[in-house]
Formats: sequence, structure tokens, C-alpha cells
Amino acid sequence: MPTHTRIRMFNTKETYPNQSLDNDLCQAVVAGNTVYVRGQIGTDFDGKLIGLGDPQAQAEQAMKNIKQLLEEAGSDLSHIVKTTTYITDPRFREPVYRETGKWLKGVFPISTGLVVSGLAQPEWLVEIDVIAVIPE
Repeated sequence: MPTHTRIRMFNTKETYPNQSLDNDLCQAVVAGNTVYVRGQIGTDFDGKLIGLGDPQAQAEQAMKNIKQLLEEAGSDLSHIVKTTTYITDPRFREPVYRETGKWLKGVFPISTGLVVSGLAQPEWLVEIDVIAVIPE
């Protein structure tokens, strides 16, 4: 019996054609009643970047992705227990956190925020990963 379920598996050859990578990954993993969601950025699941140069729009798309992945895993945004948010400029904190706050109003997760020198692609301004539970 499997100990976990992988959601939306992919290979980096297809998702990052501008890089010479060949890694098998997935967007989320369900282990027991816990859902671990891979860092989500401003790119939709068709590979289109939403919000070039706009951290708020990228955060909105990341949250749309997170919502969809959690639902596919049998959970939802109200069951998020931890968020980690990476931004590439400290000035992005307010627009990004205002946006994520809209999606997580009343949820009260623990949260870590980091300013990093860059993300995997130069046009990405924000990345958000979450851990959630699946209710009994």
C-alpha cells in the first residue's frame, strides 16, 4: 500500500525548456492526512506567466494554483497550517501579503517570509509553498 500520493507529476525537461534539467517532480504530495504543496509562482498550469513584473498578480496566480492543488488533494485553503513566501525584493512584501491575506482570511496559518536574491526563473518575483491537512 502506497504511503503517499503524488499530484500533477511532471519532468523539468518539459517545464523548463531553457534549462538542461531532467528531474521528475510533482506539484503536491499527500502523505497520511498532510498535503505538501510545491512552491507556486505566477505561472498557470498551462505554463503561461501571469503578471510579468507585477508581484501582486503573481501572488494571486500562485494562490489560485494552491487552491486548485489542495482541492485535488482533498483539502482546501481553510486547512492550510503553514505558508512559506519567497519574494525577490522587500518592496514586494506589502502587495504580496495583501493578496495572500485575501485568500487566507480567517485561516490563521503559521507563516515564514523570506527575501531572496532570485528564484528559478528571472521573471518570477514571488513563490509560495504551503502545508495543509485533509480533514477527517
